[in-house]
Amino acid sequence: MSTFEEREAAFENKYAYDADVQFKVNARSNKMLGLWAAEKLGKTGAEAEAYAKEVVISDLEEAGHEDVVRKVAADLGDKSDTDEIWAKMDEFLTEAKKQIMTED
Repeated sequence: MSTFEEREAAFENKYAYDADVQFKVNARSNKMLGLWAAEKLGKTGAEAEAYAKEVVISDLEEAGHEDVVRKVAADLGDKSDTDEIWAKMDEFLTEAKKQIMTED
């Protein structure tokens, strides 16, 4: 294998690793957001976990976080506004990244 091919393979591996890490960070932060929203909705235990899973799945609808925020905002209604949801999303993204990076 030539040096160029080795470098190309290394870049491809790094890209795949970074994409995997970002997927895990997004999924974890969406779960955190779902659990936060579930608490605001009065859900606990298995019901809260099921709701958090719905929030994680909702992120698969389109690229970006808008689909998640839209779902949570619709579910929360007047219990929260989109500004608070976006702020929580940012907070949970930061926390999820810290957690994921310390696990690897």
